[in-house]
This record gives sequence, C-alpha cells and structure tokens, in this order.
Amino acid sequence: MAMRAEDIEAMIKAAIPDASIEIVDLAGDGDHYKAKIVSASFEGLNRVRQHQMVYAALKGKMGGELHALALETSVS
Repeated sequence: MAMRAEDIEAMIKAAIPDASIEIVDLAGDGDHYKAKIVSASFEGLNRVRQHQMVYAALKGKMGGELHALALETSVS
C-alpha cells in the first residue's frame, strides 16, 4: 500500500513542527518521493542526523508503505 504525500507531510510536521516541507511524487506511483525539509531544529546536526530525524518521524514506514524517499534537508 502506497503513502500519500499529505500523509508523509503530516507525519514529519508532527515530529518537526517548524519544518517547511515540499514533497514531490517522482514516479506518480505514490511510492517514490523526494522531500525538501527546512527546519531550525536541524541546526548543529550533520546531514545524517538530520535525515535520521526525518526517518524517525515516519515511524518505520520507510521500506514498507513508503518505498523510496530522497531527502534534502537544511536549516534555512
């Protein structure tokens, strides 16, 4: 079962409330997304930690309902 972009955004917003989020469905199949996430909470964290925060927000959906998510994260 695929995930909707709105569901992905809601899960990220719940965990990172100040995040500015842009999500693009890369293949039109609800399975392969690209997300650009900007949040002050990423301040001082390396890229790996930033991505781990996003994956934690998705609560284990990666690799299951959400097959692929290309992340671009930044503080501003």
